[in-house]
Amino acid sequence: MARKDLTTLAAAVERHTGADGDYETAVPGLWLYRSSTPSEEHAVVYVPSLCVVMQGAKEVVVGGQVYRYDPAQSLLVSVDMPALTHVADATPDRPCLAVRVPVDPAVVGELLADGTAHPPGPPTRGIGVINLESPLLDAVGRLLGLLDAPHEIPALAPLVLREITFRLLTGPEGARLRQIASAGAPAQRIARAIRWLRDHFAEPLRVEALAQQVGMSPSALHLHFKSVTALSPLQYQKRLKLQEARRLMLAEGLDAGEAAFRVGYESPSQFGREYLRMFGASPRRDVAALKAGAHATR
Repeated sequence: MARKDLTTLAAAVERHTGADGDYETAVPGLWLYRSSTPSEEHAVVYVPSLCVVMQGAKEVVVGGQVYRYDPAQSLLVSVDMPALTHVADATPDRPCLAVRVPVDPAVVGELLADGTAHPPGPPTRGIGVINLESPLLDAVGRLLGLLDAPHEIPALAPLVLREITFRLLTGPEGARLRQIASAGAPAQRIARAIRWLRDHFAEPLRVEALAQQVGMSPSALHLHFKSVTALSPLQYQKRLKLQEARRLMLAEGLDAGEAAFRVGYESPSQFGREYLRMFGASPRRDVAALKAGAHATR
């Protein structure tokens, strides 16, 4: 990967951000990110995407494993993935600059149907770091370039996004994407189970019913789900519940009891224990600290 190309892309991200924060762009699903200081670890849910750092570094923790991505390597996520993340390397003079490029599983399926890529192999983790080869980096650069020509976005952005997906599929780490769109493959069934959990995380979970819905035995569902996400279905659902409760308290001002009820908890004490275990503080203290941190950076 040419340092000159990364410098050009970093300048583009810096030009379209200007201050620290996350920026949604006119290209659907394309986000820009800038941070001038390292950050504390926080919980997120990654969607299928390619995350590229042009300057600085970020780290993601899934199932106890740390994935570091920086200008040397990028992060590829093929399924919705609860994770902990933080900025690992940033200074005011050299802020962390990154982009998140969406990956549409439907486009993955279309390319597979066209015979673009090899059949999937055994299920593999739905997140990993990859080397960004020049053709892929060039496509990411052209996608960013469309931000300077907004009238071209409707016609050209879908084509560039399709090219990016093609290059990911046919690259060394293409199996991470192929497995989620191949009908009947275990990982494709896990992707269906994940989508159901994302849409129904506040409902009681019966693993047997979920397994039947995606055409797997409960034991196979548990095995392959953990292979892809590093979590069991129940652990995955719990993380979604707790992260949504945190969002509700921060963004909508709900108290802990209201948030717990909204995400499906019947016992406030159980909610408090699991929240403390995941975020390291009680709901009230955690939210107060997050709000104080937000005010401090303004």
